[in-house]
Amino acid sequence: MNTTAATPHSLSDPAGAGRFVTSQSLLSLDARHPFTGKSLIDAQDMHRTVMSGFLGWLDDGSPGPRSRMGVLSTWTIDLEKARLNLVVQASVPADWSRIPRAALARTPETLTVDRTFRIGDRVDFRAVVNPVRSVPPPAGSSPNTRGTRVPHTRPEYVKKWFVRRLQALGEPAVAPDGVTRIGADTDAERLAVRMLPRVSSPMTRKNLRIARAEIHGTLTVTDPETFVAALGQGVGHARAYSCGLILVR
Repeated sequence: MNTTAATPHSLSDPAGAGRFVTSQSLLSLDARHPFTGKSLIDAQDMHRTVMSGFLGWLDDGSPGPRSRMGVLSTWTIDLEKARLNLVVQASVPADWSRIPRAALARTPETLTVDRTFRIGDRVDFRAVVNPVRSVPPPAGSSPNTRGTRVPHTRPEYVKKWFVRRLQALGEPAVAPDGVTRIGADTDAERLAVRMLPRVSSPMTRKNLRIARAEIHGTLTVTDPETFVAALGQGVGHARAYSCGLILVR
């Protein structure tokens, strides 16, 4: 099937509500199976595993397939049960038949999310993010020299990274310093942050090492349209490597 895909639907109404419609897949994989093990030790292979559910929606070689289909993912590992639990979100339904049956701990579950958010709604959330800051190139560098992304490695700095993206009621969706906000606010003191192991890939460009942190707490919606956009597009960098997906309940 060759078609043009879009990001998850974001609809607003005069009453100030935002509607979020998307597809989510819940997968549980046997962590002892070689297929799963390779995805755990190679971030690029994990990316291929996630994207394998969406082959055929776009022509081969089409630019930006992940962002065009709104594909975001997050995963956790249960070492006691030897299970990799993977959540994949997209604007189109997934087909997981390409994953070896022996690697599946149970049949993948796909569900349609259709939620409407209004100002003042409170939701519990969890997100795994890639918290980085940009360091400008040294003085005297050529005009084409890019800055460097440096990861935050301490919970208090990760919390500050996330707080910059909060949006108080009445504030614009983009902060004065250019940071895109998430359409929700919270008491920063009640946010919980846990540093996670970095993921890497020896098969991609040099030094691909992705810092990760888990943030969870309760958000109050302040800008439904912006909040729905954040749910559909994710937050921060490394979204191709299972960072940025905001899960709410």
